Amino acid sequence: MMNEQQDKAIPGFLNDRNRSVVVFSLFFSWQLAFPFEGQILYALAGSYDISPHGLIFGSITACFTGLFLCGYLIRNIKSAKKFMLGSIIFCVLASCIFFFPPSFLWSAAIITSSLLAGGSVASWGFYLKRGTPKSERIKTVADGLIGSNILMILLNMSAIHLSPRIGLGLAVLMLILAFLFALRLTEDNEASESFRHKQPGESVSIIKPLSFLCLFVILITINSGLMYQVLNPAYSHLAWLTSWYWAIPYIVALFIMRNLPRRTNRTYILYVAIAMIGFSFIFFMILDRSAFGYLVVNTLMLGACGVYDLFWWSILGEMLEYDKNPAKVLGIGLSANVLGVLLGGLVGNVISVADAQGVNSSILALGVVCVTLAILPILHKHLSMLLKDHAYLTVLSEMSEEDQGRAMNLFTGVEQLTEREREITALLIKGKTYRMIAGELHVSENTVKTHVKNIYSKFKIQSRSELINLMMEGRSPGIR
Repeated sequence: MMNEQQDKAIPGFLNDRNRSVVVFSLFFSWQLAFPFEGQILYALAGSYDISPHGLIFGSITACFTGLFLCGYLIRNIKSAKKFMLGSIIFCVLASCIFFFPPSFLWSAAIITSSLLAGGSVASWGFYLKRGTPKSERIKTVADGLIGSNILMILLNMSAIHLSPRIGLGLAVLMLILAFLFALRLTEDNEASESFRHKQPGESVSIIKPLSFLCLFVILITINSGLMYQVLNPAYSHLAWLTSWYWAIPYIVALFIMRNLPRRTNRTYILYVAIAMIGFSFIFFMILDRSAFGYLVVNTLMLGACGVYDLFWWSILGEMLEYDKNPAKVLGIGLSANVLGVLLGGLVGNVISVADAQGVNSSILALGVVCVTLAILPILHKHLSMLLKDHAYLTVLSEMSEEDQGRAMNLFTGVEQLTEREREITALLIKGKTYRMIAGELHVSENTVKTHVKNIYSKFKIQSRSELINLMMEGRSPGIR
């Protein structure tokens, strides 16, 4: 309690939310630049003329395992903090082993540290939930991802242009700083363990939406794995450019999505991002391996990755409200991300052996894009039923009552509705449940369900989110 009062008294950078962002940025930058397909690991392996692929496969597999299992082992914020601190210390020691020539210790160190790193990222879910209100978590995860990628660029450039050991030394410094900031994180169990209970007439089970989200994440991140194995090696001769530009489109996309006005409908941007992934592989097939070709391909691919990473990180951030253990929710969701990268990397590695130009990989990636497009509406439906006001899903429920009324008046399909249907529509877009609507209108819940069915039938839609999108557009399906 004392820590919470102190946090309220100290402004800006020193509050617990910002400290947790700094810890995440510092720790995750080490993970991105070193064990997780990092340029430091590639540079170290290259300096000894050995292949890093075995180490990378073991590292990613261990990271997946740590993310997935963490929530079953870490059950409160105190144990999360202890786990994070212990993991950081171990990662420092494990990283130092790579200052010495290759041995079996390299494999043991990178696999164990990656296992603990995955668990630490999942454990950070306690601080994401505790330190940031639900509606603001999209900004917190964006800040963490932006900060970690900026630091990763600096580490990569140091390893490539100065020395692998200089890059490794700076990465170890990131871990030490992360440890120092993590010491200042609070451990208030009571604040972190609250979660959203069921409201009358609604279910808050996240099993189905989380399952669809994981399937979607796995599919779309297969393209990330293909990128690591096919796109990146094709431009390896442009080290001076790839060392710093690689993550720039990703950071820019995160910054733009973070700062979009709340009322901006981000749903359409998701479709644009899928198209960007498809075009990146198309241009990879038709353009040469020049700097211009790299800029086009990488900008499209990494820009789309920024949009989608923030999408599922922020979705997972809001899902934390529906479970007592945020490490489990965040860990399972992000393990799907890592699994997609792992599967894409394995497939890309097999295909690239007999596919020097990357044509087969590109065709496979385009197939994945098509499947992703088919799944996105289903995912949107399931997520919208749970997260009625998430920035990527719907925006009308964030409006004032005056603005909602204006949207209703501008909606050209409203004349199709009866007076009772208009009343129910107005309550639907406010996020009211069927039982709440029945109580306000003094009718049965079955009557409300019948009216809602008629409303959806008139507009040829199937969900509340589609109704809200129609309201935002101000037109009915028949007038498009």
